[in-house]
Order: sequence, then structure tokens, then C-alpha cells
Amino acid sequence: MPNQLFSTIFGVAALVALSTGGAAASAQEDNSSVPTSPPIAEKREHSYTHHGITISDPYNWLHDKSYPEVDDEDVLDYVKAENAWFEAQMEPQAELTETLFTEMRARIKEDESTVPQRRGEFLYWSEFEEGAQYRKHYRRPLGAPESAEPQLILDENALAEGQEYFRLGAVSVSKSGRYLAYSTDTDGSERFTARIKDLETGELLADEIPETLSGLTWLANDTMIAYGKVDDNWRVNNVRLHHIGTPVEDDVEIFTEDDISFRVGAGLSAQEDYLIITTGDNETSEVRFVSAADPTGEQVLVKERRKGVEYNVDIREGELFVWTNDDHINFRLAKADLSSPGDWQTVIAGSDEFYLTDFELFETFFVTEGRLDGLDQVQIRTYDMPTSAQAITFPEPSYDAGLSNNPEYDQTVLRLSYESMVTPDSVYDYDVASASLKLLKQQEIPSGYDASAYTTERVTVQARDGTYIPVSIVMRKDRAELLEAAGIEGPGPLHLYAYGAYGHAVPPGFSTSRLSLIDRGFAYAIAHIRGGDDLGRRWYLQGKMFERTNTFNDFVDAGRGLIAQGFTAEGMVTASGGSAGGELMGAIVNQDPSQYGAIVAHVPFVDVLNTMLNEELPLTPGEWQEWGNPIEDKAAFAYILSYSPYDQVKAQDYPPMLVTAGLNDPRVTYWEPAKWVARLRDVKTDDNVLLLKTNMGAGHGGQSGRWNSLRETAEEVAFILWQMGMTDEQSGG
Repeated sequence: MPNQLFSTIFGVAALVALSTGGAAASAQEDNSSVPTSPPIAEKREHSYTHHGITISDPYNWLHDKSYPEVDDEDVLDYVKAENAWFEAQMEPQAELTETLFTEMRARIKEDESTVPQRRGEFLYWSEFEEGAQYRKHYRRPLGAPESAEPQLILDENALAEGQEYFRLGAVSVSKSGRYLAYSTDTDGSERFTARIKDLETGELLADEIPETLSGLTWLANDTMIAYGKVDDNWRVNNVRLHHIGTPVEDDVEIFTEDDISFRVGAGLSAQEDYLIITTGDNETSEVRFVSAADPTGEQVLVKERRKGVEYNVDIREGELFVWTNDDHINFRLAKADLSSPGDWQTVIAGSDEFYLTDFELFETFFVTEGRLDGLDQVQIRTYDMPTSAQAITFPEPSYDAGLSNNPEYDQTVLRLSYESMVTPDSVYDYDVASASLKLLKQQEIPSGYDASAYTTERVTVQARDGTYIPVSIVMRKDRAELLEAAGIEGPGPLHLYAYGAYGHAVPPGFSTSRLSLIDRGFAYAIAHIRGGDDLGRRWYLQGKMFERTNTFNDFVDAGRGLIAQGFTAEGMVTASGGSAGGELMGAIVNQDPSQYGAIVAHVPFVDVLNTMLNEELPLTPGEWQEWGNPIEDKAAFAYILSYSPYDQVKAQDYPPMLVTAGLNDPRVTYWEPAKWVARLRDVKTDDNVLLLKTNMGAGHGGQSGRWNSLRETAEEVAFILWQMGMTDEQSGG
């Protein structure tokens, strides 16, 4: 399908000493700036009523009403006080954190590069230099010797210089190869600014397009760019055209979406002769196409939107190919003539067994991707016999595999990615004619890695409603000896991870940072819970809307099942998740806190009810199809209230917890984790550690730069080991 975009820990703050009584109180000793007790957020009377139900929300004041600008001094004082408490509590673990960071960094090849790939008349790749935080992007003309000096087309390190945060967004080389369009974000708010560089002269053109959140698509013989401009509520509801060399104020809007719950994206067809414009929410979509040579011309609507029907299209040789769930939950592939684009004729029928997730068109064949029994499938098919598939086989029983970067329509060799829980990230070329795989590169681990020292398996556990939940597990073969050396009796600790939302599957992939737990005797498990689409589209639907609590129950029951199967023990399960996975963390500790020895919740979506009631927030209208609309639907209000982690905090013991946030986060606003931690501090009955770390200069993804990000991972692992009593001295790590 065409590349279309839908809109899918902190710079260290000064230590703050607050007097008793203000927005937050923190006891101090000898007037020191180092806190000796956690900040206690002030309660301020606030309540709201919907559908005859009144909810008390005493921490509502932590939502700065001038957001996205955060300038309320009381709010900032509280956030900084929490950061100071985080620093004070983690300071004794500084040596452990540094040890972990050093070993994690030693597993990363610092001068890493991607495998070059052809695009037009050039080979393109990117590289990290030793010690660098960001990549450099290069190209070399086809046929030039490898010894020839490559052309540096973009240096992320130079762009990031002097910035507390930097993220490269869209990158797009024009068809002729002359121009490079790219976008950057320098504060984590995900409002990107696009620029254009002339690769022949090295000149940065005067063109500057602010407030983008989309791809950058070259059109009309490289004279213009299609993009989407984000509105005040961080929603892209448009496609705009920018002519090179003209003021951005003169850009023409060629499509506008009126439904506030829909998001708009655009990309080129397989032969780059059509611009395909897609609009939709989490369950409904609508597509148009227009000539890429004349993008202001007449647009053709493929088929009018129908609630619950998703579809996406690509075009080849005058035929429209359509991926849709209109007659089967696991999607079918159809095609139509461009003259009657809504008349869809089945090419590959929907299947209860095979979940069709994607397709890509090439000149002499096309590729379908999907999952069979939860395992990734990549299938080569011909246009004259589309139901006969040439499946690419992979060497392990459980893995993560799929198409990688294949930019050319006349591709005869496909670039693939492959990894498993014990096999590092690998890049393959698959020769379609000979049906042969060739390994081009496998992730190098400089400090050493022996895959034979590890074992992985896929087990099932039974959830409370009788559903069997698959769990992928990796551990050291000598785990028992490691635990004995560390003085740990019994089966030992296990770290459990999941996401469980939006139909996002968590594949059984590889991680070098994960080894810092596994090599200390942890088992590491991924629970493939409902809410993801690991076992098909129905698996996703059984974890959304009024079946959302299946997701939380699956995770709790997966941990309980792993305890019963002897992989770990009560109180020895540690868990982590981020965003919607952070919501999962909030729900599971409310439900079954005694199971867990430590919890890490990254940018957790825990104030679900308040967020879904606020249609002014960036994502809310588009999320009603995922969670329900509590504004209009009393049943949705009551159901969300029944599980919303912030609303369901209660007087009980909670496990040790580390919570993170981003002050500029547009996806999960900073006040959600702040309010949750404030309420937990007030209500919980234990003395376990509770830490909130707010990244003051970044957003949803934490700190930017590979080393800054890695240090945060080291902090997370240090917190887990600390809470499990497994420092290096104790564990022998």
C-alpha cells in the first residue's frame, strides 16, 4: 500500500525545596535542597457531573489550562518537586545505572550503518559515527566504486546541535534526485518544520513549512510537495500543496476533512503516477486519488465511507487494488477498474485462518503480508495467479519478519527484516526468481553475544474467561545457576511486557538492553494479549470498547499462569508498558498489586475518563471509536469509569512504581501521570517507592539521541533491579 500517515526522562530539573502548604509539600532537613520525603500534591475541590454521576477530581488543577504552553507556577513547582524526589531516590543507584548504561552501550556498534538501497540513480544509506547521538545520511551514484567519496545529504547531528531535543520526521528525496525534503521537531511536541535542500548545490532553500505532521510527497515533476498541516488541536485534517520557491502562505489546500474524529494522510501509488488521499478514524476510512502530475485536478472518490468499513488502496497499470474488511473481519484483497473504483472484485478472499495485514505492488508480482497462527507471513503472488502464494520460509518457530525498504516499482529482489527473541536484527535480500534468501547484515554486538546460551519458547496461559493467551519467553539456559549464585531461591524473577491496544501486535523480537535483565537471571516474557491483533482482527476487537477489560484481565492472568507454570513466583513479576501500555500498568496494579515486585509505566494513559470527556484535546475525537464516547453514551461513561486507572486508585498496598511523563507530550498529556501519582501518594497504604520523572524538554518518546535514550533505559532497569534486591553485588551481574 502507499506510504500514508495517520495520526501512531527529562532534561534534569533543578532540585526544588517547597515549603509545607503550597501546591506541593516536601519535608526538608536542615533547609537542604535535597528532599527527604516525597512531594504531596495539594487537593483542590473540583468535581464534574455527567449522566447524573458526579466525580470528584481534586487534582484537576495539575492540568494547566493554557496547555500546550505550561506556565502555571504551581503546576511547575509540583512537577519539579517530583523530579527532585526522583533524583534523590535514584542517586544511590547512580553507580548501578552507570554500570548498566556502560554494558548496554558496549552491546551497540557505535559506527553502525544501514545496508545501502537503490532509489532512482543512487544508493542511499545512513550511518552513526562513533560516539554520535544521531545519524548522517549518504548517497552514492549507481555504478560508482565503493571507494568513491559518498555525498553527505543530511547530518542530523548538525541539525540537533544546541537543541535539548531533536527528532527527524519525514525524509523524502525527489524523483529526479535533486531535492531533499525533511522535517524536524526540536521540543517533542510533534509539530514539525519542513525544509528543502538542493542536493546538487548543497543549498538550503528559503522554503520553510511550519506545523507539519505528515509525510512529504513530491509531485508535478518535483515542483511541489504535498503535506498535511496540523491544527491548533494537533489534528491533520487536510492535504496542502507547496510550490518550491513560493511563500507558504500561498499553499493550496486540495482536501479538507470536516469530521473532527478523522485524520488525513497522503502518499504516492506504486508507479508514482497518482496521489492517494486517505481519511479515517480507528474503524472507518475513505480514499480518493488524483493525478500526481496535476494534483489540483479532479479527485476521484473510491467509495464513500461506511461506519466500520476500513479500506486502503494502491494503483498499478490502470487497476485499483483494495485492502478491506467489508466482508471479512480479517480483510480481503480486491481490485477494480479506475473507471468504476467502487466496484470491488475479490482477488484474495478473507480467511478465518490467515489475517491479511498489508500488501505491496511491484511490476511483475505483488506481496501480501499477514499472520497465520500469530506468526508473520510474507507471500509472493503473481497478477495472473493471485491465489497461489510463494511463501518465504524462516528458520525459527517464532520470529518477527516482514518487508523492509523496497522503494522501486521494478524491484526483483526484496529487502526483508528478520529477528527473533534470540536472533539479532537481520537484513535479508530475497531473490524472487530463485526463491532464495541472502543474509546481508546481522546486528553486531561488540561486547559479544552467544545465541546458543539462550532459550526461547511460546507457551499459552488460560485467561479467566477460558481464552488461551500466547506468551513468548526468553531466558538464559543457565538461569538456575545464575539465580543460585545470586542467592535467589525458587524460580526467580520474570519481567512481563505488553501493549494491548489499537490492534498493535508486539512481535517476539530481539533487544540488546533486555539482556541486562536476562543475564542476571530474569526470564523476559511478552504477553500477546487481546487489544493487539497478534491472533487476528478479532483478537483486537475483543480488547476495545466494551470489551476493554479483557486486555487487563489477560495480562494479570498471564502473569498468574506463568507463576503456576513455575517460571516465577508471587511478588517476583516485574512489568512495564508505555502509553496505552501504561494504562495497562495502571489497571493491573489496581486489580492485582501483590503479583508484582516492581512496575514501570511510561507516559501512561491513566486519566482515561477525563481525556475522553475533553473533545478539545488533540486525540480525543478520533479515540472514541477505540474507547467509547462518554460525552454522549452513559454506558460508555460508566464502563470507562469502572477501569480508568486514575479513578480506580484505592486504599491498598501497591508495588514499587516508576512513572514517566513528557511536559510537551501531545499524545498522553503530562498531567495524566502527574494526577495519577498524586492520588496514589494520598491513598496507597504501603511505604513502597513511588517515583515520577517528567521530561521537561521532550514529549511522548522520552529523551532524543541514542545515548540519552539508552541512559533512560538503564535507569529503568536499575530501578527494577533495586526493587528486586538484585544489585550487581547481590546478583553477581
